[in-house]
Amino acid sequence: MIVTTAGRTNEEWTNIAKVVAKDLQCSFQKRNKQSVKAMIERFQDDVLVIGKQRFELYNRDHTEPFFFHPNMAVVRIKRLMQGEVDPMLDAMGLSSGMSLLDCTMGLGSDSIVASYIVGNAGHVSAVEANPFMAYLVNWGLKTWDSEGIQLADSMKRIRVVDANHYDFLKEQEDNSFDVVYFDPMFNETIQESKGIRPLTGWAEFIDLTPESIHEALRVAKVRVVLKDHYQSPRFKRHGFQQIIRKTALFHYGFINVKESH
Repeated sequence: MIVTTAGRTNEEWTNIAKVVAKDLQCSFQKRNKQSVKAMIERFQDDVLVIGKQRFELYNRDHTEPFFFHPNMAVVRIKRLMQGEVDPMLDAMGLSSGMSLLDCTMGLGSDSIVASYIVGNAGHVSAVEANPFMAYLVNWGLKTWDSEGIQLADSMKRIRVVDANHYDFLKEQEDNSFDVVYFDPMFNETIQESKGIRPLTGWAEFIDLTPESIHEALRVAKVRVVLKDHYQSPRFKRHGFQQIIRKTALFHYGFINVKESH
């Protein structure tokens, strides 16, 4: 990975870019008016661009950059404020003061919505296996310029963990989170959602294993929840009770911890 600055920068953001490069143990290279494409060709590596507006990850094999944005979380929180329901929260049974472990953070949209609901009394930890994505999203969550104080607070409360979810689950104590959540990447996700398409170059395609589910049931106090394509075999394979949503391509499933023992 090469770390550089945006085309127009200053000493402050150049220093920030150098700090990021050090944090990620990457090489910092001056931009020198080069295009990102030229830098990729020159160094034969991926490029992380540090700009005042946002950080952008450029994969040498993909044309669209990956950058943090709260995505649909903004719309979902506005709907919640208007008294509407959210299918994910219903599947989780999540409420104020509870705790959530999101094992598949991605852009963090689901974690943001969950953090809004659990509030200051609860907490959300989000695990991401790709260290560059984890760093970029963590920075975005802490620095996003949001008009609404509730959204900004919800984002800042999230604890981002750079780890493989199975390894992290094994390190947790029994019953340490109310809910454990999985939203694994899969082909149907990529085809249907343009908003997360740039994610394909960075996402870790780690399938759910019986061992991961076993650890999740040990760590969760209340429920383990899965979001997946409505035709996914994972629901039956791992014993999730699938919530049928007739007009939705993606369904939620859950396992109640007490019933699983």
